[in-house]
Amino acid sequence: LSSTSPERTHSLARCLADGAIGAFLILPLADRDSVHSALNTDTGDELLCKVFDMGAYQEKIRPYGVLPPHRNVASIRDIILGERKAYVFLDKDFGDMHTFIKSCRRLDEERACGLFRQVARAVAHCHQAGVVLGDLKLRKFVFADEKRTQVRLETLEDCRILEDPGNDAMTDTHGCPAYVSPEILSSAPYSGKMADMWSLGVMLYTMLVGRYPFHDPDPAALFSKIRRGQCCLPEGLSPKAKCLLQSLLRKEPCERLTVAELLAHPWFRQPAQELQLADQEASSGEQTVPSCDMEEEDDLFC
Repeated sequence: LSSTSPERTHSLARCLADGAIGAFLILPLADRDSVHSALNTDTGDELLCKVFDMGAYQEKIRPYGVLPPHRNVASIRDIILGERKAYVFLDKDFGDMHTFIKSCRRLDEERACGLFRQVARAVAHCHQAGVVLGDLKLRKFVFADEKRTQVRLETLEDCRILEDPGNDAMTDTHGCPAYVSPEILSSAPYSGKMADMWSLGVMLYTMLVGRYPFHDPDPAALFSKIRRGQCCLPEGLSPKAKCLLQSLLRKEPCERLTVAELLAHPWFRQPAQELQLADQEASSGEQTVPSCDMEEEDDLFC
């Protein structure tokens, strides 16, 4: 437990009452498996509670202890150990980015730029600490404020901690179909960090366009499209946004931007006026706002 460095760790023999453990009242969230709303009845603080089997929780939360604190990455607030389950408490959030993008259809470039910069900073923080996200997707990022201007990486349970920070070669093929990179579909080892960069490209495309860059209800057809690595960029996107997307969604991993290069990209340094102009041009053309496929493909695309 010392590696997780939570603010405090409790050990309980049993739950005090149905729906309560320690000072917390636990309520399930209908749309999130194994995640609950938690109210500290002593302080009134609202938190999230993730529930893990006792035999697996230490490995699941290990990445939280490896990573130094960062404003765009979730941190553990408390841990309570029951007889069979471990209850891990994190800060309350205001919904995930996947659900938000789906409700908005797409984001204008100015808003997408501010949010995606925070996403990239979270990934950069992980990569610098020798942590590869692996199953990187919009749903893993949540809003930290009610106005939905601040985001943080909320799910680290599927991360890979590199034994050698200089070697990120991987062979596992887990991940969400919509976000998987071409090289993961082969049987050869691949760079985990570069696979994360592809997934960032999928995230940004989805934020700006309102659908996934590669989509098909048939998994075999979807993977065939991903292997080819060809997607359509709507005309309404700004030249710098197109450039950034093309630099992330490269078929060859070695040709993609690193996360440090991503954060230095000119798209992030554009004046607000340029971003607003691109948004006006995008909204004037029907072809630049494709129909949203996220709803109908949710089961396949997590």
